[in-house]
Amino acid sequence: MRIIGGKYKGKTIVTPKNLPVRPTTDFAKESLFNILSNTIEFKDVKLLELFAGTGNIGYEFWSRGCQSVTSVDVNFKCIQYIKKTHKALEINSKVIRSDCFRFIKSTNEQFNVIFADPPYDMPNLNDLPQFIFDHHILEDGGTLILEHDKNSHFQTHDYFKNCRQYGRVMFSFFTFTE
Repeated sequence: MRIIGGKYKGKTIVTPKNLPVRPTTDFAKESLFNILSNTIEFKDVKLLELFAGTGNIGYEFWSRGCQSVTSVDVNFKCIQYIKKTHKALEINSKVIRSDCFRFIKSTNEQFNVIFADPPYDMPNLNDLPQFIFDHHILEDGGTLILEHDKNSHFQTHDYFKNCRQYGRVMFSFFTFTE
């Protein structure tokens, strides 16, 4: 895994082989950040990374100058790895071990960008966007990016904006407006 842009561009991050993750491919990540570079100001981003896994997306946002990264994952080994990497990259962060749905219910914070990369076969994956909006953790005008595969579709959701496909990876974009 490598960071593709910003301050740490080109930095390779070696992840332990025993993590139960499916990191976003460099191809899909580069395509995602090409879109985001034209739509958001990274210096203004307060990022929530749900189902963080390796923390890959958070590192990319931080490298590009975002304000803060909050990474949430339920797996202890993932959390330990993310904490270690955040420390090495001097990321202004919170790393939280929690079930993402429980975290969404309990947090009092709001974020202007939320990136969620749940397991593609998660039974309630299609409910995730509405669950996030119902709990008001995305600021007005904020962006939710949901990584998923071709088996999930969100075009009928009220806040859905568009979907992009890169190989087998799909990103659905939602914008919250009150």
